[in-house]
Parts: sequence; structure tokens; C-alpha cells
Amino acid sequence: MDIGIGYAELRQGLIFYILLVVSLSIHEWAHAFTADKLGDPTPASQGRVTLNPVVHMDLVGTVIFPLLCIFVLPGNFLFGWGKPVMINTAYFKNRVRGDILTTLAGPGSNLAQALLAAVVGGLLCRFIDPALAELVGQFIFLNAVLAVFNMIPLPPLDGSHVMRHAVGMSDETYNNIARWSFLVLIVAINLPPVRAVLTFVIGVVSVPFVLLFNLVAG
Repeated sequence: MDIGIGYAELRQGLIFYILLVVSLSIHEWAHAFTADKLGDPTPASQGRVTLNPVVHMDLVGTVIFPLLCIFVLPGNFLFGWGKPVMINTAYFKNRVRGDILTTLAGPGSNLAQALLAAVVGGLLCRFIDPALAELVGQFIFLNAVLAVFNMIPLPPLDGSHVMRHAVGMSDETYNNIARWSFLVLIVAINLPPVRAVLTFVIGVVSVPFVLLFNLVAG
């Protein structure tokens, strides 16, 4: 396998990786921040209510897998995650509501990042440097990917928490599914039909932000 990387590819890959780390860190911070505001001291006690990316990075999910996808297996589906935020739902006044709000804060932060990128990036492209359009487009696309991917209803992804409460799943059943879900997820995202569906949904989610960016950028 030829993995020779030129300067341009290295530069582009590193920029994309930095954008990924930023997006994942804000995603995990949003989980921690929301849980903290809802009364759970666990994230704060573990130092997770911060935007410092180092505390949110997972060796495998934020370093090894993403770098392999970017530099060794370019063109394949990007796969990565941040260090999970531990919460204790017993501290929430309403355990189900608190868990769902904390869960949705992660993907919600990715949509917020895409929105911010569309507006601020559009203004920067209009008044400072139009060449920033590619970078802004990457950031919007990346956050759309993270928002959609994390809503897949398989543990430990955020969507599994929503599904769990929606169907009234017991802890035992959830934990049994979690034992095999990572393997199922790896296999699923490499199946052409699943990739096609994910690509379509990601495109649908991206479109409003891209249109807004184009409108602001003029």
C-alpha cells in the first residue's frame, strides 16, 4: 500500500484533523456543560466542563482512528469519537429529561458549530478572504457528519440514549446490546446501503448551512 504523502496532502490533512478535534471537543464539552447545569457534579469533578481539547481526546477515537482515516485510508468513511463524558442521572430532577437533554447537547453543539461557521465564515469570505470558503465548507460538512453519526441508535452513540427512553428499554437490555454494538457499527458503516443512507442524510443536514453560508458570503 502506497501511503506517500506530499506537503499539500499533509497540510490539508492536518487542517482537517484540527477541525475534527475542535468539533469533537466542543461536542463533549456540551455534554458536560449541560449535565453540570442540570445538577450533575460528575463532569466537573472529572475536569470535563472545559473547552480544553486535551481532556476530551481519546487515544483511539480522537487520535489513531481519525489519523488512519485521513492519511492512510483517504476517501473512506471518517470514523472517530471523543472521550465519553460520564454522568450520573440520579442527580437530575427528572432523570429521563435530564439524560435526553444532556445527550442531545452533543449533536446540538455540532449543528450550532455548523451554523456559526456558515455565518462567521460567510462574513470572513465576503470581507477578508474568499479562499476561506473551502475551509468553512469542510467545517460545516464535518459537523453535519458528527451530528448525524452520533444520532445512530446504537450504544454508546447519543442516539442510543434517545432510543432507549423512547422504547422504555431496560438497563439490562441496553447493556446486552452495548456488548456487540461497536462491532455492529463498524460492519454497518462499511456496507454500501448504510453508507448511502448516511451520505444522503448528511447531505440533507448540510444543505441549509451551505445555503446560509452562500447567502452571507455573497
